Amino acid sequence: MSSDRASWNIKSSRTAKQAHNPIRAIVDQLKLDPNATKPLISLSIGDPTIFGNFNVDPSINEAVAKQLNSFKSNGYPPADGTLLARTAIAKEYSTPAAPLEPSDVILANGCSGALEMCVNVLCNEGTNILLPRPGFSLYASLAATRFVETKYYNLLPEKNWEADLAQMESLIDDKTSAILVNNPSNPCGSVYSREHLQAILKVAEKYHVPIISDEIYCDLVFEGNKFFPMATLTSTVPILAVGGLAKKWLVPGWRVGWITIHDRNGIFKEVNEGLHQLAQIILGPNSLIQAAIPDILEKTPESFFQSTIKQLEDNVKLSMKVVSKIDGLVPVQPQGAMYMMVGIEVNKFKDIENDVQFSAKLLAEENVVCLPGECFNYPNYVRFVITPTIDRLEEAYKRMDEFCARHRK
Repeated sequence: MSSDRASWNIKSSRTAKQAHNPIRAIVDQLKLDPNATKPLISLSIGDPTIFGNFNVDPSINEAVAKQLNSFKSNGYPPADGTLLARTAIAKEYSTPAAPLEPSDVILANGCSGALEMCVNVLCNEGTNILLPRPGFSLYASLAATRFVETKYYNLLPEKNWEADLAQMESLIDDKTSAILVNNPSNPCGSVYSREHLQAILKVAEKYHVPIISDEIYCDLVFEGNKFFPMATLTSTVPILAVGGLAKKWLVPGWRVGWITIHDRNGIFKEVNEGLHQLAQIILGPNSLIQAAIPDILEKTPESFFQSTIKQLEDNVKLSMKVVSKIDGLVPVQPQGAMYMMVGIEVNKFKDIENDVQFSAKLLAEENVVCLPGECFNYPNYVRFVITPTIDRLEEAYKRMDEFCARHRK
């Protein structure tokens, strides 16, 4: 064995160099003013716990404490998750139209980890994946680290962010490895109808392309809307659905997500095996929360979920009422999740040319943070998180109104 190395010359890997979060580059332009006289109000972080008004139900903490005090959940769990946890998840999400067995469930490190596993198992270098625009930026980041091309299908704000199906279909080619659908949506707050989901499935079936269905906001839907698990609407299209505890149970920091494999025709046989192999790399999420999952899923009272929805609906009503009256801003009615997209009529402002400038100046002048639409590949919109307390939202929108008045033509 020989080497011509005469000095240290160690470089980062191709994968690491591809690991890029586009939000970071944009948010770095939003500078906090250390001398601001107004307290900071953040409408940017999709974490429902940070304001103290969305708390876990006591039964959830009790489920974890029970396992902690048992001294029986401190060892390595099986790589794909404990049988008890996978059985509980299969029971929770199994329906006659989309039955699940424990072997169809794989635990992951949060929903983000579940999404990473889905991309890794379906996509090879040189293939492409269809992603929503606007959409959660992590999707593209995961594809990039696997050298997978991203193609974006457009969501239409005038149709409550339904997908442009003709344009979606035009993107599919022989190298398309998956279509990713996020319902309910981050950042849009949209909830798709049964008919629209069936239309997406029709495209997938026509071209024999599997679906990754990001359903982390399942059941977080507002009055007049209904969530349909995508797998319940087809018996032919194979689907990897991802979910977790983060949003519905309000514990994003616990980092427990899962994949449910919906495959009634054996199409995913190799993919199923591949997911179990990928699970060997991470060895599953932490054992303590896994052990608590059966109690969490079974014993969390319905009143907890109803309270969460009620508070979100109240925040949406306030947000739509107030923001729709601000000249130059056009909110799109949220139907679920925890977000509201707001269009910026840049032609009405004398010194704001785009969404990044809007967000940067709003922060500098009013100490209010919102993410520009550029973070979601959708310029001249901003995303508001609607989980702050009512008083914080009222104050944020008051400052926004004054800000827009100063900058209007």
